[in-house]
Amino acid sequence: MVKKLLLCVLSLTLFLQGGAQEKKLPVPAPHQLKWHEAEIGVVFHYDLHVFDGLVYGQGNNRINPIEDYNIFNPTNLDTDQWIRAAKEAGAKFAVLTATHETGFGLWQSDANPYCLKAVKWRDGRGDIVRDFVTSCRKYGIQPGIYVGIRWNSLLGIHNFRAEGGGEFARNRQAWYKRLCEKMVEELCTRYGDLFMIWFDGGADDPKGLGPDVEPIVSKYQPDCLFYHNVNRADFRWGGSETGTVGYPCWSTFPYPYSHSNATDGVRDHNELLKHGDADGAYWVPAMADTPLRGYNGRHEWFWEPGDDERAVYPLANLMEMYEKSVGRNATLIVGLTPNPEGLIPEGDVRRLKEWGDEIKRRFGTPLAQVSGEGKKLTLKPDGKRTANYYILQEDIRQGERIRAYRIEARTGGKWTTVAQGTSVGHKRIEAFAPVEATAFRLVVEECDATPQIRNFSVYYVEEK
Repeated sequence: MVKKLLLCVLSLTLFLQGGAQEKKLPVPAPHQLKWHEAEIGVVFHYDLHVFDGLVYGQGNNRINPIEDYNIFNPTNLDTDQWIRAAKEAGAKFAVLTATHETGFGLWQSDANPYCLKAVKWRDGRGDIVRDFVTSCRKYGIQPGIYVGIRWNSLLGIHNFRAEGGGEFARNRQAWYKRLCEKMVEELCTRYGDLFMIWFDGGADDPKGLGPDVEPIVSKYQPDCLFYHNVNRADFRWGGSETGTVGYPCWSTFPYPYSHSNATDGVRDHNELLKHGDADGAYWVPAMADTPLRGYNGRHEWFWEPGDDERAVYPLANLMEMYEKSVGRNATLIVGLTPNPEGLIPEGDVRRLKEWGDEIKRRFGTPLAQVSGEGKKLTLKPDGKRTANYYILQEDIRQGERIRAYRIEARTGGKWTTVAQGTSVGHKRIEAFAPVEATAFRLVVEECDATPQIRNFSVYYVEEK
């Protein structure tokens, strides 16, 4: 009898221990896994005001319609060139602004007459969305579409609201919501499978001023990332347009949406966007975004005259962004700016290639690499080697399990801590002071379940 009782107690203990290890954690949906794996993407902003010869003014363009839409005339448009440039930087997806704040559509829309059908360019038969998607598929890049509906200078839509009052404004508001829904249906049904539908500034509340677009995307693009409205965000903005996120940066969030009015009544929402919530119940990973032309005080999502030589970020800045976005468990989106000819400027193309080459130079070949599970993982380079970077990745299909860790180097016959951290997620990249060692070790100090390490590797990066 005593023996049976002891066996029962032991079985219960093991069950409880196993239950603690297998704590139910949020995990990414399959389309969110594609988001993490991509790591870098680009967004192309193109609209009527690229052709007006003026410096872009967002406030003016939100209010004042373009007087002559036939200024749109990209004589050498080459979306293949756009996508080749993005691929050289290492981008795995690309997004095109199908419509932005003027309301002008870059496709053959049957719903919105203010589109490429209306211009003389290509005799009114051009479809840049189709050209773009075709180029993406040609070069193995996942295509996404950006839909700007929050502002429409032609129709007098300001922050989703139709200007005016009374029945006149109410009718226009209802008509605009239907127009947006019809445009989204066109974009979701005409161009094959899409990686992402991105509503700039959100799509607002369908119970209020916003169109009911989420069911349309879910119906016609069930594997597509949706970003975002008041009910759903498959990823979140990381709190700035610097190309970086804060650290720690968790992929989990306290609610399944990320709009700026969201609040849990306690924490600052902008801090949540930057860092996420380690105890959040929903998988809403971070996006870091920045325009490539953001140097010397510039911040250009659209091409502007006179800036080809001074606005593109230097390589050192881009590498810092990479390490503070991809290296902090975020996906980085870089804004690229086709010019009035319809091409990415040559200086921008060169910098993108330099960037992609530098990422490969630094992190293409580890000194040593290992994967496994558990709280300790050791890797041994070929003999005594000097390292100054590590990369750490969890198998996020099983959630973010690590809560605190340290990296140790075996030097002088003992283990010495060279780095410490908290969040890991899809990827953590960090530099440490160069150290010559015979082995390196990951030690997980805190975790919510058994750590599942997809990759632990060390590197030596020489400064150029």
